[in-house]
Amino acid sequence: MTQKTVIITGTTSGVGLYAAKSLADRGNWHVIMACRNLEKMRTVAKEVGIREENTTTMHLDLADFDSVRKFVDDFRATGRSLESLVCNAAVYLPLEKEPVRNKDGYEICVATNHLGHFLLCNLLLDDLKRSSADDKRLVILGTVTANPKELGGKIPIPAPPDLGALQGFEAGFKPPIAMIDGKPFKAGKAYKDSKLCNMLTMRELHRRYHESTGITFNALYPGCVAETGLFRNHYGAFRTIFPWFQKNLTGGYVTEELAGTRVADVVDLPEYNASGVYWSWGNRQKDGRDAFLQEISDEASSTFKAELLWDLSENWWAFVRRRRHNPIKNVNSATEIGGCRDG
Repeated sequence: MTQKTVIITGTTSGVGLYAAKSLADRGNWHVIMACRNLEKMRTVAKEVGIREENTTTMHLDLADFDSVRKFVDDFRATGRSLESLVCNAAVYLPLEKEPVRNKDGYEICVATNHLGHFLLCNLLLDDLKRSSADDKRLVILGTVTANPKELGGKIPIPAPPDLGALQGFEAGFKPPIAMIDGKPFKAGKAYKDSKLCNMLTMRELHRRYHESTGITFNALYPGCVAETGLFRNHYGAFRTIFPWFQKNLTGGYVTEELAGTRVADVVDLPEYNASGVYWSWGNRQKDGRDAFLQEISDEASSTFKAELLWDLSENWWAFVRRRRHNPIKNVNSATEIGGCRDG
């Protein structure tokens, strides 16, 4: 049997770990487990019984854009074709009062969840195109908290997702700017905004490339994974109460293993080969329940905003690339980015 290759980001715990296990167990997939901590990955892979012969562990730090480029080079050096990419990794720092930044000065949630994945998707798009497989997919993990059309997304704490006119991106997204809309920093909102960017990116990938390449671009929400490493930086009381609340009151609780299997299904099964859509299990948490096509927010549906986000992100990418070859000291404004955007 010929194996297809899938890259999954963020596989050392949670949904990503169990998605890797589910696909590796199926036998028809070779899973590239892309993660920051290789030693931890090897340990947890053994603990949950991931089939070693069907996996490769490779280093990737999405907040480090040099690491993203190196990962792509390392993957290509394996000689493998690429049939699927799963953008799963995420950073969530809800208790921070001041922005945590990556080495380039960008707020870490947006740098990891959006910019790092945006760069990875663009670099690997050619690899997906080159594959001779009939069915190729790029899948992005969504979240209920970034979609006001869902009940969990209606909670305005600390604030609903809102990219505004992307003034923060337009102004360079460097200190003191830490929010995409250019407004004062709110840690929880930074995460929601980054996940809204993921949805806009998926839809723009679909609009730009699905018809010409045949690649399926979609997203999914696998249910409420109330016990996950994503919450490791939250209050201890929250990590205790939230799972109990989802198990006993809402009925929305889903295990990491079941959520990971659902991600694997969206990668693997023919019934999920629909592009430009957002699959969701909502509160249908029992195994065997079918996914449905979830309506997304007006902002996530905006073609204008998707194009604007894409253009600014693409110009950021070109700017970073130019800075690497022609370093400029003490650049902290949008002048250079704007100049790149305008040609």
